[in-house]
Amino acid sequence: MAMTYYVIYDGNCNLCVTFTQILAQFDQGQWFNYARMQDTETLSHFGITAQDCEKGVILLNSQDWGQRWQGSAAIEEIVNLLPLGEAFIATYRSLPGLKRAGDRAYAQIRDRRYEWFGCRTKPHDTPYPVKTQTLHEPSNYTKPYRDWE
Repeated sequence: MAMTYYVIYDGNCNLCVTFTQILAQFDQGQWFNYARMQDTETLSHFGITAQDCEKGVILLNSQDWGQRWQGSAAIEEIVNLLPLGEAFIATYRSLPGLKRAGDRAYAQIRDRRYEWFGCRTKPHDTPYPVKTQTLHEPSNYTKPYRDWE
């Protein structure tokens, strides 16, 4: 069974929805399943609160919920998991100042996403949702764990 990850995204943000649509179209649910930040019932299974979501997109390892990335680190890890992504991320991280600039750019976009890209009137649902009825806490998971970065 292939390793899968859960992408927790803002279902009201046009940029976030577009990113997940492109990723889902490419991936076809092989590596990634998705949950909207507005889906508090699903997020509660992972011990994630609305306040946690304020820092941006969250990526969880489906086999180890304590292995989490958030914000720009989540985007980097998503790209890293894609074919040829590892080489891209290694180069990105090795160039002096580029990662720091990327982190700062992510924070600016995150904080202004509705202003710059718009807010949806109806939240987007993905064709590859996290299936809460099949979720089982991994034996190595201790919740809540919030020091993700």
